[in-house]
Amino acid sequence: MSQSKLRKSEERIVWRGPEGEIVSCTEKIKVLGENLEELRQIAQDALEDAILMGCSEAQLREVLHRLVDELHNPYKD
Repeated sequence: MSQSKLRKSEERIVWRGPEGEIVSCTEKIKVLGENLEELRQIAQDALEDAILMGCSEAQLREVLHRLVDELHNPYKD
């Protein structure tokens, strides 16, 4: 998928709060988009490095999924 297609899909994200309300603050939406773009680039670099070093693409994808699943919310009660 090209970067332009990824950015277009990112623009369609409607960010929501914990109760389902739409996050409408332009600055918050901008920060979320920038964070996603940084994560996307780091993940892309990790994928390319793994492939160049002879690792399994499928395994790296599994590891990245697990990493996301293991993220901890420090603000949760």
